[in-house]
Amino acid sequence: MRDLFIEKLYDMSKKPYQKYFKKNQPWKITKEELLRLPYETLGFHLGSFLTRHNFEIQSKLEDHDVFHVLTKTGITVPEEIGMQYFLYGNGKRSLYLYMVMATGTLFYPDQLRYFKKQYKRGQNTLSIHSLDYSKMLTIPLTTIRNTFKIK
Repeated sequence: MRDLFIEKLYDMSKKPYQKYFKKNQPWKITKEELLRLPYETLGFHLGSFLTRHNFEIQSKLEDHDVFHVLTKTGITVPEEIGMQYFLYGNGKRSLYLYMVMATGTLFYPDQLRYFKKQYKRGQNTLSIHSLDYSKMLTIPLTTIRNTFKIK
């Protein structure tokens, strides 16, 4: 029940967040183009992630799915919240991140140990939250993970 509630909150907040808060340009690439990149690249793995979960590229929110790929974070509600804790530990600050963390902490107190672990992972990773991933799609995924110490 709590998963459903959190998912509804996300669905309601996504469009205004995209429109009013995200100022970056949408990527000019399709999921099919990503899947045509060499296997070892970030772009191919992003396309595979999108395909595996039956997702489409979300305009101006492309980085979110890249974070899933880089950090090997799943898509359950607690994992989504954990990824925000990772990003907070990594230095990202935004109203939306604070809202997700607060709501997640309130609704998932049983996951606090997991959230703290993700926060520490983010602290131990070099800053990744503000990179332009649209320019990194052809770089091997392992190179990015090793360079930024993503464990």
